[in-house]
Amino acid sequence: MVQRVITLFTDDISGEQGDDIATHTFSVDGIGYEIDLGADNYDKLLEALAPFIRHGRKTGSSRRGPAKRSASGGSAATGPDPVKVRAWAKEQGIEVSPRGRIPGDVIERYQSAS
Repeated sequence: MVQRVITLFTDDISGEQGDDIATHTFSVDGIGYEIDLGADNYDKLLEALAPFIRHGRKTGSSRRGPAKRSASGGSAATGPDPVKVRAWAKEQGIEVSPRGRIPGDVIERYQSAS
């Protein structure tokens, strides 16, 4: 038995089929999107986005943005700088592993002292 598979490329906007249809990706507010477009609709997409691209800043290919920094110099999501916490703990005579997670009570004591 012979099986024949035919792939039809379809523009998601116009519904037209053709060999010039390509998948394009973009993201808005951290959500990635894919859309299949022919050359004409891709040009329309680029034209619509042009002023935003021209005034925007490139962030690289990562979908996750950079970590926000807190006023204390640590990452807002992870707390204070572990190097500073370990140095403080050593000065206080508190034993903390040189690697890995710092116990929560040590971090709380550091923050209280700061």
